[in-house]
Amino acid sequence: MVNVTRADRRRLEAIVADRSAPQKHVWRANIILATADGCGTAEIMRRSGKAKPVVWTWQARFMAEGVEGLLRDKTRRPGKPPLSTDTVQRVVDLALGPPPGEATHWTGRELAKAVGVSLRSVQRILEAHRLAPHRVRTFKLSNDPEFAKKLRDIVGLYVDPPAHAVVLSVDEKSQIQALDRTQPGLPMKKGRAGTMTHDYKRNGTTTLFAALNVLDGTVIGRNMHRHRPRSSSAFSTPSSRRCRRERRSTPSSTTMRPTSIRRYKNGWPGIPAGHSTSHPPRRHGSTPSKASSPN
Repeated sequence: MVNVTRADRRRLEAIVADRSAPQKHVWRANIILATADGCGTAEIMRRSGKAKPVVWTWQARFMAEGVEGLLRDKTRRPGKPPLSTDTVQRVVDLALGPPPGEATHWTGRELAKAVGVSLRSVQRILEAHRLAPHRVRTFKLSNDPEFAKKLRDIVGLYVDPPAHAVVLSVDEKSQIQALDRTQPGLPMKKGRAGTMTHDYKRNGTTTLFAALNVLDGTVIGRNMHRHRPRSSSAFSTPSSRRCRRERRSTPSSTTMRPTSIRRYKNGWPGIPAGHSTSHPPRRHGSTPSKASSPN
């Protein structure tokens, strides 16, 4: 039996009439006032719009603590405790180790199932430790039996190069197509993106040999018509001689400027636009054939 005194009724009616009172205090006061008027539980549920367990809860709170019990909420337990250090370390160790079975990598759900935590907890741990088990980096070794010896020689040139030595890092790109757009593109401006045609105008093929002098950063490039071993030798030998000559003629206190490579409209170094390089150059005094004669 809920006993509501006159003083309690006045306080409850003041809470209901106060337009600044929180709504949760208002509907709690209405439940107690309806109970004092003799309404049944079904009627109180209809008036307040609350479920039966809610009505019984606040009736019991009023009987135990009075009006003050309606104006405050009971303290609740804090959220879930943070994961222990051992659990976090176990997730990290599993993520760094091999995956189970025939799987290629650990997934978040597999880690959560193995450790017994939630998926979101695993994601937070991986993010905090900057781990990505789904990303795998591999390095493919050569099958050359002398690979280790060559590797030591090359690394030794970078780590401790010999005195007065020329170290070149040479790369080659064969059968480069000298391409150009069929029509010039329009530049980008406000409200319009840059335009370009989808097709190309093919100006033949060429082979680009490039070398980087790792000691001073100079770049040497040369285009050749064919890609053959003697073409590579014809490029590397003069390049090494040139670097030695420049090293002897340049004081050690000055900085060598990178080699300037002439470029044309099509962007390829040393190849004029519109000239085909699929055939070797014609010797001086010879007669051009039909295949090599211009249209």
